[in-house]
Amino acid sequence: MAMDDYLDEVTRLWEEEGLFARDVQGQLIRVRPATAREYDELVTVLVDDREVRVPRAVPLTDAQGDLINDADGRTIPRRTTILDAVQQLYRSENPAAALPIPTLCHADHMRPVGVCRVCSVAVARREPDPRNPGKMREIAGEKLVPACVQPVEPNMVVHTMHSSSTSRASSVRSAVKVLLEMLVADHLPDGRIPTAGEARFGSDLERLASRLAPQLELNSQRFQSRQPIRYEPDISSQLMAVDHNACILCDRCSRSCNEVKQNFVIGRSGKGYSTRIAFDLDAPMGMSSCVSCGECMLSCPTQALTFRKPVESDWWREALRHPGKSAVAPEELDDHPLLGCLPFRFRQWNQSAIVRWRIAAGEELCRLGEYGTTAFLLNAGSFEIFPQDPRSGARDGGGSWLRRLWRWSRAGDEPIAGSPAFVATPDDVVLGEMTCMNYFPRVATIRARTDGEVLEVRRNVLFALQRNPQAREMLERVYRERSLRRHLDSVEFFSGLTDAEKDSCREFLRERIQLLRADPGQIIFRQGERADGFYMIRHGYVKFIQTQAGQERVLNYFGPNRHFGEIGLLSDAPDLAAMLPASIQERRTATCAALDDVELVRVDRATFQELLRRFSVLRDRFRSAALEMLERQDHLESSIVRGRHLGPFTDAGLFNAQRLLVLDLEACTRCDECAKACADTHQGVTRLIRDGQRFDKWLVASACRSCSDPYCLVGCPVDAIHRHGERMEIVIENHCIGCGLCANHCPYGNINMHGVQETRPDPLNPHRTVAVIQQRASTCDLCRNVVGPNQDVSCVFACPHNAAFRMSGADLLQRVLDSDG
Repeated sequence: MAMDDYLDEVTRLWEEEGLFARDVQGQLIRVRPATAREYDELVTVLVDDREVRVPRAVPLTDAQGDLINDADGRTIPRRTTILDAVQQLYRSENPAAALPIPTLCHADHMRPVGVCRVCSVAVARREPDPRNPGKMREIAGEKLVPACVQPVEPNMVVHTMHSSSTSRASSVRSAVKVLLEMLVADHLPDGRIPTAGEARFGSDLERLASRLAPQLELNSQRFQSRQPIRYEPDISSQLMAVDHNACILCDRCSRSCNEVKQNFVIGRSGKGYSTRIAFDLDAPMGMSSCVSCGECMLSCPTQALTFRKPVESDWWREALRHPGKSAVAPEELDDHPLLGCLPFRFRQWNQSAIVRWRIAAGEELCRLGEYGTTAFLLNAGSFEIFPQDPRSGARDGGGSWLRRLWRWSRAGDEPIAGSPAFVATPDDVVLGEMTCMNYFPRVATIRARTDGEVLEVRRNVLFALQRNPQAREMLERVYRERSLRRHLDSVEFFSGLTDAEKDSCREFLRERIQLLRADPGQIIFRQGERADGFYMIRHGYVKFIQTQAGQERVLNYFGPNRHFGEIGLLSDAPDLAAMLPASIQERRTATCAALDDVELVRVDRATFQELLRRFSVLRDRFRSAALEMLERQDHLESSIVRGRHLGPFTDAGLFNAQRLLVLDLEACTRCDECAKACADTHQGVTRLIRDGQRFDKWLVASACRSCSDPYCLVGCPVDAIHRHGERMEIVIENHCIGCGLCANHCPYGNINMHGVQETRPDPLNPHRTVAVIQQRASTCDLCRNVVGPNQDVSCVFACPHNAAFRMSGADLLQRVLDSDG
């Protein structure tokens, strides 16, 4: 519909709001803060004559797409931008489609800043025309605004360079053309626009200039370079090089360093034309406090930050010796539906984190119970999944489920018999991702049904994929289906269902469940609140706190594959409700809080009641749960004793420990033989300190706990740290770059950084070598290369008084409870 063009002063408010507004206590701010009420307030935006409805605000997320909560556990709203609306409009139709709004300083996983203005658009407002009833008029703005920071408003009209309005499209194209020509002149080598072939694997600026050159008729000779200062390259770092001449001051490096990684090393230095990025107090990169994690280099949209050599891991070298496995060039992954989402520079730097595996029919990708540090992206073929490996003798033996799984994996090389639980094809995208990301043993044996091909990738690759909205959506779709299948197979609540009933239950719940995340300490629900849902834990631990007469006590704690929240739903089933006191019907009997990073499956009240109605087996189990709760109430004294110890136990994080080093203080003489033995075993670098938290008569020494959910494994940029073997030890590989991220993540101080002297070529004189101190992380690996699988580790073996023990947190709690009678 044709609309007349008008100009008024109201639209200027929208324009200026993208820059400044005085809406919060008279302070000059970027945009007015959003409110949670705006989550449900939908606005209609017209983008190039196409309508899209978006909420005025969305929850703030981190670089991995996870929700960020405030101190009270509530989400933090942020205003929806024009770029958000355009992404929703175009990517809902084709996730791989190029947006009509180019971006350069913006990255989906970072806070937008609107520095480069390449994403400029023209905005206007629609309203009824008072002079022509029944028609709409468009009130146009005077200037362009950056789409990455400009919030949406009701009846907003957005014109991009593809707009049907010739004048608006021309003004946008003209602005973007000038910006790109100036950036090319100042920051590309020789001020030349690369061809499509040259730019395919180049920087973001090179690809953007090459892609838009025909459309905008870019002229690389229109402007001369205006940089009055030419800087010499900074090659003081062993891993990265800095070229200040290529820097466009987009701040992607500083945002990645300070906000994503929180290393707080990169800022700005100088004024005017002499402004440049700086490390610490403008020190050379190699002499600053930079930990060389590579995050800034991977985020840089130009050639200002580049890596000097790829990272090569021992795992990669070992994998290439396996028949059928081969290296993958970064260029080969450009058309891959998932890995093509990764920046080319990331694929170059971490090319040893990806291996191609041409697998023959009958060959196994992985075996039940093995620890895995990789996932498998399916390119071709079909694969059988056996959640319960039916090899002979594979299912006997006791112990914890972790150890049973590991023993099953060692049951022999007999061929697998029986039928698989399901068959996966390339449509299933990925296998083994849950073990790779959550650090638990393999929950199934996977065998190739036909000849096929997979890409075996390390955890840091999956971690990087979470930053891309398209890749994250694809992975979450698979993860959602896989999690639901796993829960119906492993959560005790569903154990009485037949396979057919599980399939029916899975189909019923598929679109009705919620996948939730909770931060450490976050309240999931509070005592006395109305019960509104049933929860299953798929990752992490939660604790239950009950307040009586003003006193708080910890009732219990649950880990993965446990469920809770069903008791408060009894009032909807009259025959079951009669079994409980009226005071606790419909209400939560305790407060539930996350002990660490928790992932939950939530089933709302109505869905849960329908589930019980459809499946009588679940209803009977529900009845048993109610009876068990009543029975527990009759043993109040033992509950009080347990609660007295559970509080300190959970507060100290002992619930997560699989291999604590504990010292019996009644037997220990403080001889320090344990610490001496550790230092002697590890070339003088001790992995333990005979000090730490006290729990009853036990000292929990400062040594790696082999957590069931290790904090240290999260986010390693080169995947140099992982878990290995039956003892569940943490292993740090030789390609550790010493960034210290694992040490910072360990809340117990059990990972230390130490210097290793290395001889390297002098970066300033290639004909000389210099001795440098390379930082490396070290932690207790349970003497994996020193003692056998059935022998005590050095620290325990060396204790002359039988005072040192390795045990799990649950075993320690049980010993304390037994001693307390």
